[in-house]
Amino acid sequence: MPRNQFQRMVFAFLTVVVTVHGYVFYSLYVINGNTLMQINNADSVLHAINSQGGVYMFGNMLPIWSVILIEFCCAYILECIIGSPLSFKMTCKMFDPKNNHPMIFETVIISCTVLIMCPLMSFLAAWMYYPYYAGFNIFTLFANWLKLICFNFPFAFFSQIFFIQPFVRWIFGKLFAKDIAARNSLNK
Repeated sequence: MPRNQFQRMVFAFLTVVVTVHGYVFYSLYVINGNTLMQINNADSVLHAINSQGGVYMFGNMLPIWSVILIEFCCAYILECIIGSPLSFKMTCKMFDPKNNHPMIFETVIISCTVLIMCPLMSFLAAWMYYPYYAGFNIFTLFANWLKLICFNFPFAFFSQIFFIQPFVRWIFGKLFAKDIAARNSLNK
């Protein structure tokens, strides 16, 4: 879909905006929601987060908007520098974009991106959400990283394949409709 650097940056921006919100929701509500509500004796996850003073990150309680902003910045930088370029190279080694159906090629790019970004972002999250109050231990960090990969990988794969990427591609198609139409008319 994206054909130049500007379009790649916009596509990455759209993907990361949707993805970070999805993962913060998934982490706080789906994985940790019941625990947060029990610890804080709250009737909703949002009420539990507010009553504990925010989300635990970097050894402090931070407001949820700052957690989203920090994760967005990290994910966007990693996506632009490592995720997108490496996933495209990996896919081109397996498939030829000229000889394979575009849907197969795009699906493999998405899969390779998840394969790269899930361990990277899980490692960052293991650092960001590490229980520093208990003291630092490299084995605890490693165990937390593996646990996060196990929690996040299935969600990352299926949400990217079936929800996030189709939605982002639809938005991208609307934003760059004239460019896509011009490109398609040249290819006919």
